[in-house]
Amino acid sequence: MLRPSSHRRKAAAIRAFYRFAFGEGLIERDIASLLDLPRATRQLPDTLDVREVEALLEATNLETAEGVRDRALLELLYACGLRVSEALGLDMDDVSLVDATARVIGKGDRERRLPVGDVAVAALQRYIDDVRPALLDHRARPSGAKIARGGPLFLTARGERLGRMSAWRLLRRAALAGGVTGRVTPHTLRHSFATHLLEGGADLRVVQELLGHASITTTQLYTHLTGERIRQVYARAHPRA
Repeated sequence: MLRPSSHRRKAAAIRAFYRFAFGEGLIERDIASLLDLPRATRQLPDTLDVREVEALLEATNLETAEGVRDRALLELLYACGLRVSEALGLDMDDVSLVDATARVIGKGDRERRLPVGDVAVAALQRYIDDVRPALLDHRARPSGAKIARGGPLFLTARGERLGRMSAWRLLRRAALAGGVTGRVTPHTLRHSFATHLLEGGADLRVVQELLGHASITTTQLYTHLTGERIRQVYARAHPRA
């Protein structure tokens, strides 16, 4: 059985064929105008529950420098609902641990300043104080040159800006170590952030601003997700459901 997206793709090909045939005079009637494409369905995003998020975050090995860095990145992704590109694009000057805020440049170069939770601030503080200076020491530089204390927030073992594939790998490592099954990506933490805020009673407009969505329609997708979760909890918990 074909998925709705496959039906829509095949129907679009058939309509394009008949439109071409009509334009070339091969058929007398514009059959394409009579064909409706199957309605596109919006898939609900993958999310983790709070217990799964905690298991993933706490699975990082804080006995290693990489583990401290990974924990800081993952805590920030979940604390602020960042896209992975936004988190990896942060420079030191973009984050204020004193004010517990992060300045983020999102899609369309839209800037937003986000609050950073206490747990994420503590993880970032440990990374910046104990690990990042050592990573900077490994950066290739001319002999005698001073180490720059600014630049990218999240660094590789060679002192370079951490890349997307590295972020995916470290997240997958943490998920496996924490026993979190299923498909887990950096965006999963963003989806979980939004869902947990709404489940906790946050205003939809506030969540829109935090996520950096240009349209509230995009954010409304999460209201369907929380509605589905409410039904699941009801069915599981009510004695006569």
